[in-house]
Amino acid sequence: MEQQHVDFGFGCMRLPLFHPDDPVSFDYDKIEALFDAFLAQGFTYFDTAYTYHGYHGEEAVRKALVERYPRHRFRLATKLPLRDLKGKEDLERIFSEQLQNCGVTFFDCYLLHNMGTNVYEKCRQLEVFDFAVRKKAEGKIRKVGMSFHDMPALLDEILAQYGDKLDFLQLQVNYVDWDQPNVESRRCLEIARKYQKPVIVMEPCKGGTLVRLPAEAQDLLRQARPEASNASWAMRFAASQPGVVCVLSGMNTLYQVADNANTFRHFEPITPEDLAVIQKATAVIEQNTPIPCTGCGYCTHGCPKDIAIPQYFALYNSLSRTTGSFSSQAVYYNNIALRHGKASDCIGCKQCERACPQHLEVTAFLKDVVEAIEKRPFLPSSPQPKAGA
Repeated sequence: MEQQHVDFGFGCMRLPLFHPDDPVSFDYDKIEALFDAFLAQGFTYFDTAYTYHGYHGEEAVRKALVERYPRHRFRLATKLPLRDLKGKEDLERIFSEQLQNCGVTFFDCYLLHNMGTNVYEKCRQLEVFDFAVRKKAEGKIRKVGMSFHDMPALLDEILAQYGDKLDFLQLQVNYVDWDQPNVESRRCLEIARKYQKPVIVMEPCKGGTLVRLPAEAQDLLRQARPEASNASWAMRFAASQPGVVCVLSGMNTLYQVADNANTFRHFEPITPEDLAVIQKATAVIEQNTPIPCTGCGYCTHGCPKDIAIPQYFALYNSLSRTTGSFSSQAVYYNNIALRHGKASDCIGCKQCERACPQHLEVTAFLKDVVEAIEKRPFLPSSPQPKAGA
């Protein structure tokens, strides 16, 4: 594989919170400590978005980073929420809000967020690409990019039409999704290279899936490289791909910052021997992860029943790795269901499926959750069943 310098960025989609159910209960002491440690390691790129943390993620970055460091000490990226656009007037309004939210006068990188079939035609009609280029000409954006969660054919179509307006792409690249038909990381990277677009990698650990590995998969990695963390395998795989210029990671502990920073400061490209181990580990992971959810939470935005979809899918996946008739995952499920809609509350509107970057059949998987958890005898009954349940 080609040798190249690859940067390391801090993804701000999952910042530390005091209360996991409250996306704006920011633990600023922890966030500031993480940001400080990241900068102390010599890295400067931070990635946030208008919609992160219940539309308050940009403000959190302002308080923990922008208000504490001079502008030259960091590079900041944020994203235009394509699904929220109703008319052209929203473009200027949201962009102005973002500058204010972040407390900056320009963005180092500005991305069209979560481009896909569901928003592409709207973007064409609203001339979103031209808007971003115009802001770049005004000096308010240094580089224009696009985060993409769809099929390779659409990426090819978009780049053929608008590639000259984009400086880079942000793609989901990890070893489990490399040839998965719902993501196709390999093919998307090939298309990016076809149009000579540098790539920033998101979800290199697939929302933590490649850190919290099944025991058999973890043993395979440890036997090959006893000192290497699970995360380092995922980071090295993503960063070793031709055309990749930066890899993002969402980090919640100082250990994660130090471990990832060490991976990039002393970078070792993936070897053919490493790839053989990864392929074996991937087979094990696929057998033990029936729902390939990354936990991004896009599906919950606008859910009429307020169903905690990512949490339920994570519990379901954990159950699939549990032997015996009892699992603490069911207790967690019941506690979450006291504050949110249950899986069985789903009315099948499928707004979640239209929003899902992984293109999962969410409503079908929710039925699996019902069968595996709600109908199992070890699940305590809710004292206050929800109306319509």
